[in-house]
Amino acid sequence: MNTAVRFKLFLMMVLEFFIWGAWLPLIFGYLPSLGFTPGQQALILNAFPVAAIIGMFFSNQFADRNFAAEKFLGVSQLIGGAAMIGLAFTSDFWTFFALMLVHCLFYVPTLSVTNSIAFANLKDPKDFGMIRMGGTIGWVLAAWPFYFIFSDLEGVALKKATRWTYIVAGIASLALALFSLVLPHTPPKKAETAENKFAWIEALRLLGRFFVFVLWIVAFVDSFVLNAYFYWAATFLGSPQVGIQGKWIMPIMSIGQIAEILAMALLAVTLKKLGWRLTMIIGILGHVVRFAVFAFFPKDTALIILVFILHGICYAFFFATVYIFVDEYFPKDARSSAQGLFNVMILGLGVMASNTICPFLTEKFSTNGVIDFKRLFLVPCGVALAAAIALGLFFHPPKTGAAEPARP
Repeated sequence: MNTAVRFKLFLMMVLEFFIWGAWLPLIFGYLPSLGFTPGQQALILNAFPVAAIIGMFFSNQFADRNFAAEKFLGVSQLIGGAAMIGLAFTSDFWTFFALMLVHCLFYVPTLSVTNSIAFANLKDPKDFGMIRMGGTIGWVLAAWPFYFIFSDLEGVALKKATRWTYIVAGIASLALALFSLVLPHTPPKKAETAENKFAWIEALRLLGRFFVFVLWIVAFVDSFVLNAYFYWAATFLGSPQVGIQGKWIMPIMSIGQIAEILAMALLAVTLKKLGWRLTMIIGILGHVVRFAVFAFFPKDTALIILVFILHGICYAFFFATVYIFVDEYFPKDARSSAQGLFNVMILGLGVMASNTICPFLTEKFSTNGVIDFKRLFLVPCGVALAAAIALGLFFHPPKTGAAEPARP
């Protein structure tokens, strides 16, 4: 693969994750400022995981069997980008919810499709880490400047300024739609038999392979743990137990994204040296160490800040590795649907579980408004440890050759 194609794939990932990174970090404060109730906020936030589940059965099917992947990406980003821009100009709940749902229904499947485009044009799938590193850079480029730009704004001024995150995200989406015209052609792969007409059914069949099913369940568990980290990290850093000033919370958390760039760059070498299982186990154990440090050393500010480096290992060594594994072991004509199958857990059910369980756990481990972070963080710490053990005991993929669809 020539350098020009590699750069196009890298830039594709930059734009893909720039879109998401532009609007997500500030939405948690923006929705209450619009006067939406907690229930309404939950509906809006859960549009993303719901889209991940729906996309598995519909959008990814079209990407695999009916559309050239780059054309599917372009059309999806065009519609999703228009909906995203619309979000900047409404404060009505039902309009906001409808536009967010439209955006997510068209955007979320492209997370699988961009993976498929990259893998289809890579000679060695293990080089995916270097391409996917562009996504992390895109997220950082989109998200963090807004925090510094808006840091001195309050009240109505902040509300008005935050709407620009949706305009910027929408423009980036339209830019990716245009850029898709110059991406490498990645044609659809028609089913050879009527039995395999539906790509998502072909992907689901592989859950009949025990090692695939184990990885699928562990992906759900690790997604829950990852999103629990995002749910609690900022609150923990700003709590009296830790005492980090508010203006430093997001820069400290950004250490994780910076470390992720390095981890992505090292992923191909790591996979060749350690293999699938050990690489993924190390990624999961990163959560164990991080939550253990949060639980037992909240007063050690230097250690708390340093442990954010583990985020890069947690993401690259597990989630990025899962995507590489899926591309190598699933049939070529169902790979977008296979990516979607795992996104059901990673971006769908795992996120929904976190959104549902984390508020309950926060209340359970709080007394008079003070959170007992030690007891709270031991929950995801233990869950992650159990997932790592399960992966070590039960995940044994074939050493060579791609998996064929498992028959009922």
